[in-house]
Amino acid sequence: MTTMARNAEPRETAGRHPRPIYQLMHQGRNITSRFQGRLMSLTLTDNRGFEADQLDIELDDHDGLLDLPEKGARLSLALGWADSGVVDKGTFKVDEIEHSGPPDRLTIRARSADLGSDLTTRKERSFRDKTIGALVRAIASRNQLAAVIAQHLADQVIEHLDQTGESDANLLSRVAKDYDAIATVKQGKLLFIRAGEALSASGIPLPTVLVTRASGDTHNFMVADRENYNGVKAHYQDTRLAKKGEVVIDASNAAQVNEAPAPARGKKKPKETVTTYPNPDNVKVLRHTYATKANAERAARAEWVRMQRGVANFSITLARGRPDLFPELPAVVSGWKPQIDNTGWTITKVTHHLTERGYTTRLELEVKPAALEGEPADA
Repeated sequence: MTTMARNAEPRETAGRHPRPIYQLMHQGRNITSRFQGRLMSLTLTDNRGFEADQLDIELDDHDGLLDLPEKGARLSLALGWADSGVVDKGTFKVDEIEHSGPPDRLTIRARSADLGSDLTTRKERSFRDKTIGALVRAIASRNQLAAVIAQHLADQVIEHLDQTGESDANLLSRVAKDYDAIATVKQGKLLFIRAGEALSASGIPLPTVLVTRASGDTHNFMVADRENYNGVKAHYQDTRLAKKGEVVIDASNAAQVNEAPAPARGKKKPKETVTTYPNPDNVKVLRHTYATKANAERAARAEWVRMQRGVANFSITLARGRPDLFPELPAVVSGWKPQIDNTGWTITKVTHHLTERGYTTRLELEVKPAALEGEPADA
């Protein structure tokens, strides 16, 4: 939601270009005016998943009058333009302070405050026959967060899941990877959604962003046969059904399983010969052994799709910063080569950079999952 800035910067004078503005709040008080004439740079890096968003503020302290902030202080940031107001970008907890010189300068580094201590504390427990929805809601409740879960993922049943010396954040990231999903915390919400599925913190689908060449300063498009794999293999060992085997996913999206039944009690286990079809000549083997065939196939398929998304990537620095942009938004680009314009994209990382010279936004994008499934780019 966009709110108009107060006590941030002077109003624009007729005929001048819009001026970038920012607003910093501490304990409910607007402290922006303390930094007037001192701000050298402000950089906000907005990441996907549980990688913490990072805020870096560099201030001029040539006269030595700046006080060092306390570690743990919480700062709320809003960014925008004087002609359109500011957009709330979240709350950040100061965890690094650096003073250097000459000339003297103070650097304040803060990371997103949504990642509570319980989310990052290691735990020991197991889950059986639990839906993703129930798992995410339980973790969200313990951390005083609201849960937003994609409907097609909420009812998926996890037959068995061990959490051994692992934080809830790592656990959710691992589960998300097996379902080609994203688990993240934004604005007091714990989101568990399909990778590239644009949902607001309230669960409402978000519109596609249009990025034109005219709005960009610099860009880079790269196509790479990044990992050079033509298949993904996952192993499983189902102790309840006494079966073991492997699943292979390749470009044809086919999966064949070789299952070896457990030997009868008292008999020597036969030597197992594993064969698969299709049999790609260069497969990526997942290191984890899954509890069921279905889990192995799901993980292999998710990894295959993830590999295909990494084949092409696109980045652009917008000459006029866009505070409304954030990771997981779908995007359509226009004004470049047909191979670029005709591809559906998803924003994966957003870096806002504000200095006395202006405000820019750098976007990093990957191929949208729908594009891998044959759907056309959004109009």
